[in-house]
Amino acid sequence: MATKDTAGSGSATVNGDASAATPPQKHKIALITGITGQDGSYLTEFLLNKGYEVHGLIRRSSNFNTQRINHIYIDPHNAHKARMKLHYADLTDASSLRRWLDTILPDEVYNLAAQSHVAVSFEIPDYTADVVATGALRLLEAVRSHIAATGRSHIRYYQAGSSEMFGSTPPPQSETTPFHPRSPYAASKCAAHWYTVNYREAYGLFACNGILFNHESPRRGENFVTRKITRAVGRIKTGLQNKLFLGNLSASRDWGFAGDYVEAMWMMLQQEMPDDYVVATEESHTVEEFLEVAFGYVGLNWKDHVVIDKRYFRPAEVDNLKGDSSKTRKVLGWKPKVGFEQLVKMMVDEDIEIAKREKVLVDAGYMDAQQQP
Repeated sequence: MATKDTAGSGSATVNGDASAATPPQKHKIALITGITGQDGSYLTEFLLNKGYEVHGLIRRSSNFNTQRINHIYIDPHNAHKARMKLHYADLTDASSLRRWLDTILPDEVYNLAAQSHVAVSFEIPDYTADVVATGALRLLEAVRSHIAATGRSHIRYYQAGSSEMFGSTPPPQSETTPFHPRSPYAASKCAAHWYTVNYREAYGLFACNGILFNHESPRRGENFVTRKITRAVGRIKTGLQNKLFLGNLSASRDWGFAGDYVEAMWMMLQQEMPDDYVVATEESHTVEEFLEVAFGYVGLNWKDHVVIDKRYFRPAEVDNLKGDSSKTRKVLGWKPKVGFEQLVKMMVDEDIEIAKREKVLVDAGYMDAQQQP
């Protein structure tokens, strides 16, 4: 699926008069790392609807991991229709980053790639730091050196931050709240944040940090607690599962819809001056509240199915994250459209449909129903 092809351009003439030719409308070009992730897929849809040409960098794998963007993928041989293109690269490989910048010549660069699972970052801290922290530095340096070599100083850069950077700092958390990371992932995101600030101040790079609080959707990875819950609700409702194992139910998070949040990313890069912004709903809900809405929506009692498993407790817990997004709302004019209960129900609806399809396969003997307890 990866390709170097870029869209061709042409010119039109009126009544054969070349002097009356209308120059082709130039699409803005965006380069996205992490395009196959939840945020990358929603951002790609958003930018395509804005008329952008979108290029995504993907890691080489023996299996395709493009499920979230398959519905918008068009074979690059269909050049007049394919405005999204995929290329092999990696944040651990600086040469690939610079090569694609020089080839694609983007107007906007969105760094969304990361080892983004907080609990997993305790298991693979070195890799997490290499991709999340040093990976951001490699991309920033690739952008800086590309600008120095080509003079394309209009390039704008977005760095995906995280509310996890605030860690144990009491809520509400804003752009001026001190960071106190409580995981290798959060510490790595802090480094990426300050690398971005440094490149902005040292080299004049138009670089923005988006400090996004938890944002979920039906495209969220199934090992994240919100999607783990809604997947279990679907499977329990259809008789494919009985128990759901979770850790800390009292952890409180500011949960919004990922589709809303990618618009804020884009808005940051349309401003006159680069800056850092907190993106949040300004509401905080516990995991237990999420359970109540999700299970209650389908007429189930979560207490009949949830089992606490200590293996899902973090070595260092983050108790409460709640964003203060007043700056984002005032400067960007952004506000969330999807509320907490609407988000949970949206995810449950999708996962019930998935469970129904799984049930058909189980009943036909094509899937083992005992994969879950």
